[in-house]
Amino acid sequence: MKRLVYILPVLAFLALAYVLFDSLVAPPPGELPSALVGKPVPPVTLPALDAQTLGFGPQDLARGKVTVVNVFASWCVPCRSEAPVLQTLAQSQGVTLYGIVYKDKSTVARAFLNEVGNPFSRIGLDADGRAGIEWGVYGVPETYVVDGRGIVRERFVGELTPDIVSSRLLPAIAAAGKE
Repeated sequence: MKRLVYILPVLAFLALAYVLFDSLVAPPPGELPSALVGKPVPPVTLPALDAQTLGFGPQDLARGKVTVVNVFASWCVPCRSEAPVLQTLAQSQGVTLYGIVYKDKSTVARAFLNEVGNPFSRIGLDADGRAGIEWGVYGVPETYVVDGRGIVRERFVGELTPDIVSSRLLPAIAAAGKE
């Protein structure tokens, strides 16, 4: 009986260690599927960031050409890192980029874009995060590929890198162009 008193805590510790270790090898949250993929973009019209740009809504994303929608914020460190990648994508691939400023102030977001560059054709402001809820955003940056009919074809969670653009984003854009 005395041995059982010593063995039970060790067994409990091993069980807890197994559960914690198992959670480390689970797929990352970015790999969770989006409920929007294969469905129309949310029926949300975003106001323009400021007088220098236009906002956008579902009708703008259903004009016959593939659009990439990037959700970003000035306070987001990975957004700063992915800015050059977005600039290159906008300049070299002929893809239309739209931006959603998520939970940010328009003046701060404009200063951010002035600093890192503005690859976006249109920029909508989602100051309170309500549009982000409709889009299924749970962190920034997130990027969506929308086909010419306004159907979300792919979602990428996290920072876009040159490798992700070449291996995943560009093929998704090409596939969306065939839809």
